[in-house]
Amino acid sequence: MSIVGIDLGTTNSLISVFTDDGPELIPNALGDFLTPSAVGLSEKGQVLVGQAAKDRLVTHPALTQARFKRYMGTNWGQKLGRKHYRAEDLSALVLGSLKADAENHLGHPVERAIISVPAYFNDTQRKATMAAGQIAGLKVERLINEPTAAALAYGLNDKDGESTFLVVDLGGGTFDVSILEMFDGVMEVRASAGDAFLGGEDFTDEVAKYLAGKLDTTLEKFSAKKAAMLRDLADQAKAKLSSEHEVSFKFIDDKSTEQTLSLTRNKLEEISEGLLKKLRHPIQRAVMDAGLRAENIDQVVLVGGATRMPVVRSLIARMFKTFPVHNLNPDHVIAMGAAVQAGLVDRHKALDDIVMTDVCPFTLGTDVAIEIAKGQYEDGHFQPVIERNTVIPVSRAVRNSTIHKGQTQLNLRIFQGEAPRVTNNVYLGQVNVPIPKNMKDYEEVDIRFTYDVSGVLEVLVKVLSTEKTSRLVIEGNPGALSKSEIDARFKVLDKLKIHPREETVNAAFTARLDKAYENHLGDARKDIQYLIGVFEAALARQNKHEIKEARDEIEPHLKTYEDRSIF
Repeated sequence: MSIVGIDLGTTNSLISVFTDDGPELIPNALGDFLTPSAVGLSEKGQVLVGQAAKDRLVTHPALTQARFKRYMGTNWGQKLGRKHYRAEDLSALVLGSLKADAENHLGHPVERAIISVPAYFNDTQRKATMAAGQIAGLKVERLINEPTAAALAYGLNDKDGESTFLVVDLGGGTFDVSILEMFDGVMEVRASAGDAFLGGEDFTDEVAKYLAGKLDTTLEKFSAKKAAMLRDLADQAKAKLSSEHEVSFKFIDDKSTEQTLSLTRNKLEEISEGLLKKLRHPIQRAVMDAGLRAENIDQVVLVGGATRMPVVRSLIARMFKTFPVHNLNPDHVIAMGAAVQAGLVDRHKALDDIVMTDVCPFTLGTDVAIEIAKGQYEDGHFQPVIERNTVIPVSRAVRNSTIHKGQTQLNLRIFQGEAPRVTNNVYLGQVNVPIPKNMKDYEEVDIRFTYDVSGVLEVLVKVLSTEKTSRLVIEGNPGALSKSEIDARFKVLDKLKIHPREETVNAAFTARLDKAYENHLGDARKDIQYLIGVFEAALARQNKHEIKEARDEIEPHLKTYEDRSIF
């Protein structure tokens, strides 16, 4: 059975497979490669995933949820209908939809997957992604960092070359940057940096706030439905400015008054100034960590849909004094790279001559106490064990000792981050080590960290005098799901009434009609209501041939109203 590659994105997700002809993207039920990372409920309680759910973000914001990837590994939850969903649950529904698309396309069950994650995802977020895969019924063979996946997709084009290139990956909700070297079929990650809470959605938010200000109000003062409509318009305007210098569009406010709004490319750059500054820092840090200068970078590769924005491309061009490379579709690159990684794991014959190395994106270490005066200790200091951008897999050890004679237990807390005090780093877990009571001397322990290619950390603590070893089992990690919780959630979601595959197209089409109705007034709204009635009548007759004919007949009329309603 094939191993699939999955790009689980904040805005859109994709699934792919590696074939004899290279990486191949798999279309969804609508024939698109991009499946919106959105989940919603219909009025009948059926679960909608993808485009059908995304369109209902505007018309039914209380029954729809998106952008949940940012909350992976936290205690965040959202109530849809009568059920409460965590980010892992919603991600699992998206993964399950992709899995069904792949099974339909390939003609056999899909059970194993490679899933991409932002390079800057911490340990808890990575475990949450693994859990989402398990809930969706997938065995996650490996997690791959998104910039690394992109590098694999690009590296296939030049397997025999030798170059240093930087991957700038700005997706919907996360930002990653990696520096890689390619030589003699070996692709080596030199450094990674990023921001797990910076992406294209933040630019959309800034545009929406600006547009609300143009209407002499704030986004928070709109009703939930109108705020969602304005944000949807902001997203479309942002995308349109990638090819045009100015856009104008109509917006119907809460008082049913039609307003005309406009946005220029220069204004977008102005209101995005703070976000552009946030983009610069991880790029500069990655270059420094790799021991390079800007002129040492041969190519800059752009990945992620948000890199289409001219303001982002302009920033990168100014920083490196070269035009960035984007000859592969930035929305598709990560999924293609995940397929290559799937091929590597599956030992595909076409990939025998490619070797891939990666790095640990964060520094991993422990909480230690230091002596500030004779016999006086201050805890809370961070002791690095594996420093960031160390090539993985890696195993490193440090030797520590107790601070008191007669001490019978060592409580070792594990953190990741770059701050000197652990309070400013991410807590990963704790291991409690029993120490033999020794009133004459201090006891010594060896602490060994082992970090693998999927970002899984193992901590072993060996007491030298007894040679007994304690192994880290993370407990009470904020947002982490236990195996029993994963199994329970799998059973609950497996029983949900998922919209049948053959009806996915119809659900998405209905959502488009509803959205068009919301965006118009007067005679246009009456015309759309007539189209809705025609389509609902065809659905009621439950004849698939008639339903398809109705869709085909309505489509050109609907498209006219969709185009007219925005720009």
